[in-house]
Amino acid sequence: MSQVVVISEAVSIALHGLTLLAKSPNKITSVNDIAEITSSSRHHVAKIFQRLVKEGWVISQRGPSGGFTLKIKPEDLTFLQIYETIDGTLDRSYCPFDKKETCPFETCLLRGITQKMTKEFILYLESQTLADHI
Repeated sequence: MSQVVVISEAVSIALHGLTLLAKSPNKITSVNDIAEITSSSRHHVAKIFQRLVKEGWVISQRGPSGGFTLKIKPEDLTFLQIYETIDGTLDRSYCPFDKKETCPFETCLLRGITQKMTKEFILYLESQTLADHI
């Protein structure tokens, strides 16, 4: 089934995993815990969280009782920052036909709805922080 808005599994893991850390600020959360809660592979979670460590948002603790804790305040991290860190910058001039430069029509056949939806999606992601979900 096709979807209008698609959020990658990697972004979903990052959003949900970081929210888990924000909900338990005094607890070390393991890769296994995050993988189980997000129904994701342990390897995929580890890979994503190493990127979040590099960003400076998460502290990683090694060892059998190791895992992750949030390094920054939940209110200082927006969903847009998380999304773009994982999947790259969102295209703000989205054309579903990929014809931005060569479109032969004077006006958009979809009357700009895709650009409007993209703008609203970005504004929503910008307005949401981890603190809003704990």
